Parts: sequence; structure tokens; C-alpha cells
Amino acid sequence: MCGICGFVATRGGEGEMGATLAAMTQAIAHRGPDGEGLYRDVFPDGGGAALGHRRLAIIDLVTGDQPLFNETRSLAIVFNGEIYNFAELRRELVAKGHAFVSAGDTETIVHLYEEMGPACVARLRGMFALAIWDAARRELFLARDPFGKKPLYYTRLPGGGIAFGSEPKALFAHPDVRPRLDASAVAHYLTLQHVPEPATGFVGVAALPAGHAITWRDGQGRTQRYFQLDYLPKLAGSEAELAEELRARVTEAVRLRLVSDVPLGAHLSGGVDSGIVTAVMAGLVDQPVRTFSIGFSEEAFNETAKARAVAERYGTRHTEFIVGFDEARGVMEDVVAATDMPFADPSALASWHLCRLTRRHVTVALNGDGGDEMFAGYQRYWLDPLADAYARLPHVLTRKFVPWLAAKIPARGDVPVEADWRAGLARLAQAVRVPRAASLVRWGSYFSPWDRQALLRPEFARAARPDDTVGIYADAYANATADNALDRGLYADVSVYLPGDLLVKADRMAMAHALEGRSPFLDVELAAFAARLPAKLKLRGRTGKYLLRRAFADLLPPRIADQPKRGFGLPVAGWFRGPLREFSRDLLTGGRVAREIARPEAVRELLDAHEAGKADHGKRIYALVMLELWLRRYF
Repeated sequence: MCGICGFVATRGGEGEMGATLAAMTQAIAHRGPDGEGLYRDVFPDGGGAALGHRRLAIIDLVTGDQPLFNETRSLAIVFNGEIYNFAELRRELVAKGHAFVSAGDTETIVHLYEEMGPACVARLRGMFALAIWDAARRELFLARDPFGKKPLYYTRLPGGGIAFGSEPKALFAHPDVRPRLDASAVAHYLTLQHVPEPATGFVGVAALPAGHAITWRDGQGRTQRYFQLDYLPKLAGSEAELAEELRARVTEAVRLRLVSDVPLGAHLSGGVDSGIVTAVMAGLVDQPVRTFSIGFSEEAFNETAKARAVAERYGTRHTEFIVGFDEARGVMEDVVAATDMPFADPSALASWHLCRLTRRHVTVALNGDGGDEMFAGYQRYWLDPLADAYARLPHVLTRKFVPWLAAKIPARGDVPVEADWRAGLARLAQAVRVPRAASLVRWGSYFSPWDRQALLRPEFARAARPDDTVGIYADAYANATADNALDRGLYADVSVYLPGDLLVKADRMAMAHALEGRSPFLDVELAAFAARLPAKLKLRGRTGKYLLRRAFADLLPPRIADQPKRGFGLPVAGWFRGPLREFSRDLLTGGRVAREIARPEAVRELLDAHEAGKADHGKRIYALVMLELWLRRYF
């Protein structure tokens, strides 16, 4: 687990290139505190290629420094991630005559590239972002793992060059790259709580999409998709047989992620997915598993008791941390600095503290990320068919009476949204205006497209020219290789929500503390199996993750195995009515959001209604607060 960066430039000498590369590498030093590696290939006619690496040593502590090379040193690689099948690949390559000088996974990739070229990435089982420089061909190859667990950003340089890095901040350390606000991305952010890839919030800076690669030569880039999750054909077999195979595949995915030369543990949330990962880990290791949980002083949001039940069952060495409003407020700027993009998932504040706590004890932590997207865990998956049926009722009910009632009976905000029928009423009023293809917008958007339009200054709205945010999901939904609505919705979430929100949070909060996170449920072979499970084995009635629950029912306490899905919510509504009230009002009424992006009166109305208890605008206020902090940092 590391940070990578570099560039191909058409001008500049060795000294200038070296200084630029050093600055870019230093910008992501937090991703790799254990070492730095720099490589330059200076062209006789000016310019050249440069690769930078910051190392977090996990495997091959002695010989794993990067960049690494092939036998003739014509190929150089910098790599971020872990390849779990590298030993198998290494044996194949040795049999073909390749010579190795290191014992880790990175060198395996460069030799595999010699054999297969860009097609090699399809054989990598793991998480990765990588750059390979072919000095003989003056060709740069960039690639990102199938689900986007590891980030990779790039931008064009003047004269036909390219710069890349694990985080946008690495690009901004290059003298030819300056942050420029992407108004359209901001508009999408207000609805989705994150910037959808490939956008980043910065004009000209793009995320390389998950499962894609770029080959760059002579000032031109060719982008290719090498992976897409297929939901057909469906698997045959009895429910019991498929449950047995699922259990074996999950166990294998966890086992592969236990390979480490440094201490490892697990994040335990109190939910089904992290509980399964912890239970399987406990059966595979001969020492007590180190587990870590985060909770809140507000009892309605606190899940630590459920996490503790799993920890006690498996005798883990368990550590907890309680987050209050002061701890949350204290790291808002840190979260902005870590993500580089406007990012309004409040759970990032808790994840920041969880990763900091975890890093004091271990260097690697397994988690349950991806379980909901692979096995249909979110409530909205079973709510969507009901919303479709509801939308067919008379408009006087769906578009007049229910919205009127929702406005009269506002959500409380002092309990998680899943536990408040008032919040559900408000979402139902919104659901009829958004198609099932955009399920997350339907149920989870902070500012619906029409609410966003009412918020924005007319001149900013014109500058943003936002594409249809609903259309981003609808396009993914339509492009799924699937024959039913549930699988199409899962694919849309895997394509948009997972890389744009959940994995940004997972990577940045962990790497800000030099912690490696590993996600067994995002194992590419396990995910391919899960995709082809019949829909009825993922969602049955109101029970999501049906087969996963059945396969591991004996390993989980009943209160965990049988509980419905609940999001990792933070009590932001109460914080913005209480201890963070003045902070948010001062920040938003006198800041750039109110001066340049949103109508000042709309911001004040939103704050007034929330503080008076007339509406729960906690998450909307949080989104505007994080947007304001982002604007102040980068512009």
C-alpha cells in the first residue's frame, strides 16, 4: 500500500524534472511513510518521464522498494496496492525464464507486462493502481483495479504531456497544474454527496475509472476498459449448494488478505459484513484478532454493543472509540485535505478517528466494504418496487397530499433515518419524481435536482450546466449485463456509488494515517460469483443479503445475523441544532458558498428551518459546510 505519481513531459531538463517529481511525491508522503523512490528517464531532445513512489511496507520489507524493473531495466513500475495471486503468477513467470530480484508482488506485474502487455491487468487479483514506463517505446501505461479500491488521477500537461498521481494534491504539486473549479461537478456533488467519477471537482483533472487502463504515447492517450461485472448467466444449483460455495469463496477471500509481514486487524461495525469477516478471520489465525469499532455518545446512533457481541464471541482484542461533536468538528478540515474533493458523507468523520485509532496498533485492517453492493444489503433495494407501485397511484395523493404531509411533519433528526418514519415519508414524496434506475438519488440525495436548482444562484446554475445527475445512474443501470431490475441497480451502485463515495472514504481515511484497508467482499472472483447468483438469493422479501446471511448464520450472534441493514449514520442534525449551530451559521452565511454558489436567502432559510426544528436539514447543512471548507482550501 503506497502512493504513486509521475509525469511524461515534452520539455524540461533533469534538474527541473527532479524537483517537480520530488514535490509531487512529497505531497502524498502520508500514503507511504516508510520510504521514497524516484526514477527519471530524460530524453536527449528535452523532457522525459518521471515516476515517484512513497512506500508503506506491508510485504517484502527488505527488497520491496520501488520503482522496480524488468531484467533489462527497459520497463519501470510504481505500484499501489496488493496482488493476492502474485505467488501463482510468479511461478508461471519463473518457468518462462524471468529472473526476480525481490520477493513481493510488484515485480511480478512488470514481468507479466513483458509477457502480455496491457492485457496483464486482467490477471491481477487484488487492489491496485499502477504505472509502467516503457523506455524503449516512450510509452506510459496506467491501470486501476476492477472496483476502484485504489485511486488514480491524471491530467494533460502543455505540449502533449501527462501527469498522474494517487491523489489530486500530487498533481497540484506540478508547476503546470493549477486547481480550477468544475461547477458541473459541484452541482452533482450537492445531489449525490460526492463527485461522480471521472469528475473530481477540478477542471481538467480526471479519475481513471475503475476497471480501466490508459496507454499514453506521443501525446495521445488510449483508454480501454478491461473489466465489467457480468450478472449473466445465472448460477445453477440448490440454495444449500450455493450457500456452501459462497461460504468457501468468502473464506478464501479473507484468507488471501491475511498475507502480511506486519500486524493486521479488522474494523468491526456491528453489521453483518464486518461480523462475517471477523468471524472468518478468527477461524484462520492462531492469535486473537485485533478488532476496532467507533461509536457515538448519542445512544440512538451507537452500534458498539453489537460490535462488542461479535468481539466477545470470538475473543478478539477489541478497542472502541466514541466520537462526539468536538471530535467530529476537529477533523472536518482534515477530511477535506484527505479527499481533495468536495465530499459530504458524514461517516468519513468517524472513519478518520477509527483509522487513526487502528493505526496505533496495526498496519493492515480488513473491513466489510462491498457486501451491500454485491449481495443487495440496502433497504432501498426492497423499497424500490414499492415506490414504483406507489408512483402509479393518483397524483393527488402522491404529488400533493404526501408532500404536504411530509412538510407538516418534519423528520426528527435525532435518530438514524432508517428508524424515523417521518424521514421515510419525505423520501416517498421524492421517490415518485425519480426513476428506479437512480435509486440512490431517489432515497439518498441531499438536494434533489429540483431542490438543487432552487438553492443555486442562477448564474452558477448556468455556469454549471449540470448534466442530468439522475442520468449518470440511469446510464449505468442501462449498461448492466443483467436481466432484472435488482441486478441492474446493484451494477449502478457498483459503478457510481462504490468508487465515488465508499471507496474514496475507505482509501483516504485509511491512507491519511498510513493504514492499509483490505476488503474481502470486493475480491474480484467472489464478486463475479455474487453477481451471477439468482436475484431471489440476494433479496427475499425485505431481507437483503439473504444467501450471505444463511451461509454464515452459525458464525454470527442472532442479533447480528437477523438485523435489518442500518447505515453508519452520524447525529449531524442534533450537532447543527446545538453545539455546531454557530459554527455552521457563521461559516455559511459569510462564506464563498453564499457569495458565489448558493442564493444567500436560500442558505439562511435552510439554517433557520433546521434550527427551529421545522425540518431536518442536517445533512444538507453538512454538505454545504464541507463544500465551503473545500472552496477555502483549494480556491
